[in-house]
Amino acid sequence: MIRNFIIMGVSGCGKSSIGIGFAQAIAANFVDGDDLHPQSNVDKMAAGMPLDDDDRAPWLAEVGTLFASTDRSLVIGCSALKRRYRDIIREAAGGPVAFLHLAGSRAVIADRMSARSDHFMPLALLDSQFADLEPPVADEISVTVDIDQTPAKIIRALTAEFPSETT
Repeated sequence: MIRNFIIMGVSGCGKSSIGIGFAQAIAANFVDGDDLHPQSNVDKMAAGMPLDDDDRAPWLAEVGTLFASTDRSLVIGCSALKRRYRDIIREAAGGPVAFLHLAGSRAVIADRMSARSDHFMPLALLDSQFADLEPPVADEISVTVDIDQTPAKIIRALTAEFPSETT
């Protein structure tokens, strides 16, 4: 049974809120991957500059290392936009990781980003996020869910694919 989960997608897709709900539904812990960024990454994004692969690599390794450091089910919200980023996470985790892709149109996500005031990622970087996005492919443990529905429906769709170890 899979116990390591990444809630992935572009900024504004709902990684934190869906991640918290999914973690509660499967009796797992939740960590917001944004909290693991070094301050230099946060400052760069807040200034409207997208991160490059060199900026992301240590952060992605830290995300994967969290999986390796616990024996409990863990859900981490992390963009994991490119296949090579997911490979870094899997390698650092040392075991299987399921990627739960929250997919939505640019218009839906831009509306959501415009409505929030408590996040460092500006709307101006959304296009770079979509440009980098490489959705999971068949050889990855993954599921893609359309976010243009209620959070409860999204969480039900995810738990149908990956039920709790206690059920």
